Amino acid sequence: MGKVGTGFSMSLDGFIADPEGNVGPLFDWCFGGDTEYETPGGRMTLKVSSASAELLRSSYGKTGALVVGRRHFDQARGWGGRHPMDVPVFVVTHTVPQEWVYEGSPFTFVTDGIESAIEQAKAVAGDRDVGVGGADVAQQAIKAGLIDTIGVDLVPVLFGEGIRFFDRLGSEQIELERTRVIEGSGVTHLRFRVVKED
Repeated sequence: MGKVGTGFSMSLDGFIADPEGNVGPLFDWCFGGDTEYETPGGRMTLKVSSASAELLRSSYGKTGALVVGRRHFDQARGWGGRHPMDVPVFVVTHTVPQEWVYEGSPFTFVTDGIESAIEQAKAVAGDRDVGVGGADVAQQAIKAGLIDTIGVDLVPVLFGEGIRFFDRLGSEQIELERTRVIEGSGVTHLRFRVVKED
């Protein structure tokens, strides 16, 4: 069984976007390196450092499905009909946008919560991992104890305000174990395992 993970590029002061949802320079590291990395499905080619490319190959190559929030989906405009990672995407939403419902669509709209979306994604992913994207659904999944791994791509910039990666998690502490630290170009990749009681 694969793992369920989430991760974002984040400013040093903990933001993944400005108040309007714009990511600004948080993904500049994806296009300023000297090593090409083609996303699964070949829909996008990044230019990153060799260390970042190795990390992306090892993580993206294991991903079998994604769970995202409706706001994330809408801001990405449905990625033009197919996510760059070319895997099934489960969108947590209150209402189903009928224009995106068609035979062969890679998008499944889940109206009964994050737990259901992750269970459906895990069933499709099989032995591969499930990625959770979008601040709100990621926070819901972390709070519900559904996340196994967390990645932070730390970018040396201060936003001052905006959308935080870790917000609305409640008062209960969540213990993490650092598993990797990788220096990229314009980014430090931090990887953690969520410590869960057996």
